[in-house]
Amino acid sequence: MPDLTALLGVREKGHVTPETHQTISGAARACGSIAGQIGRLDGSERVVGICGSDQKCQTLVTELGFTVGINYKKGDISSALREHCPAGIDTVYTLTINIHTVQMNPGGHVILCGQISQYNKDVPYPPPLSEDTQETLERFVVLNYMEKHEEGLMQLSHWVKTGQKKVNLPQCMHYAFCFMMTGGNIGKQVVKISD
Repeated sequence: MPDLTALLGVREKGHVTPETHQTISGAARACGSIAGQIGRLDGSERVVGICGSDQKCQTLVTELGFTVGINYKKGDISSALREHCPAGIDTVYTLTINIHTVQMNPGGHVILCGQISQYNKDVPYPPPLSEDTQETLERFVVLNYMEKHEEGLMQLSHWVKTGQKKVNLPQCMHYAFCFMMTGGNIGKQVVKISD
């Protein structure tokens, strides 16, 4: 499900073109790690990932093809976005409630994916953007695109088989579980038990 959520979210709401500058918050999570790879595969000029450790930032760049990773736990994230997105941001794919619209280009798109922690809150959702921008802010629910699931699964399968989309499959269940529980995993944690 996370792969389809990422694929259809980026394709249906992201408006990706070869010139697109894309930022992914929650970039080392299940959907975020896939959304960044898909943005790159679909031609985004720049894919910036926001995550919570230097090791995850390095993995985003060296293994998943992101342009740069930003560790939100180090320094001011607004300054980091200004530094790493000098031409602005066209699309933000966010899996967290913290929507980073610094450096958004006019007409940019914010895609809200998930955010289950906000479902029962008694506050306006999604949070409003600045009134002087022309940004769109849209929630994305993968179940609203059931008719596109089969085609999406075929595309994802092709990318995995051809090595264009990276999948992390640790061989040791104990290691995978411990890594997941300490926040060390990248993407969805899956263990291959047998062929």
